[in-house]
Amino acid sequence: MQGPKISIITAAFNARDTIDRCISSVIRQRFVNIEYIVVDGRSDDGTIDVINKYKDNVDIFISEPDKGVYDAMNKGIALATGDIIGILNADDFFGDQNVLSDVAAAFKDKAIEGLYGDLDYIDSKERIVRKWRSGKYAKGRFNRGWMPPHPTFYCRREVFEKLGTYSLDYGSAADYELMLRFIHLNDISVYYLNKVMVKMVIGGMSNSSLKNRLLAMQNDLKAMRKNKILIPELTILVKPLRKIRQFF
Repeated sequence: MQGPKISIITAAFNARDTIDRCISSVIRQRFVNIEYIVVDGRSDDGTIDVINKYKDNVDIFISEPDKGVYDAMNKGIALATGDIIGILNADDFFGDQNVLSDVAAAFKDKAIEGLYGDLDYIDSKERIVRKWRSGKYAKGRFNRGWMPPHPTFYCRREVFEKLGTYSLDYGSAADYELMLRFIHLNDISVYYLNKVMVKMVIGGMSNSSLKNRLLAMQNDLKAMRKNKILIPELTILVKPLRKIRQFF
């Protein structure tokens, strides 16, 4: 199917061990109207050599120093020309070959401004260790600690143009803040795609130490206050508890 043009942005930095799998999952998509943008932070571990293997499949590639992953995402969004924009970072890959076909089909409804789905966390051997099942959004769910998995979040380009991109003021919570701003504060119309869209290697900087976890909570709280969560102090406690049922 042709459908709307979808811009996929991959942010990478020293991701030699995972980016091949990421890029391959984009290439294998059955949907064809894709603009693929790779933004590298000037890797020095061989990542660029891997990317260059796929130069015929990457529409835009830049490699230059940046201010972190969200700065790289913002660069990609600024370059994107697609009707729909999504992020697939170097540690992530699509759950199957039909993800973007399903995304495009959903966005045929002009009333839909954003979309999200489900995500599996995997270990280094690609075994599923945690299942993030989002469920349908209802107004007020963010007040109860809910959020969709950011790697599954897609938006129309005009939403970014209207509401802005990732703020670098929120550290590792920049993706949470953006989804709060778009969905909770500004009430964009979102669609739940009931399928595993992305598989993601478990871990991440915000969970790498107690210090980073506490800093992430501070950034979450800052994002909640900025975007008018009803009782931020309660929500900051409930939010991590929601993750417990994702393990099996």
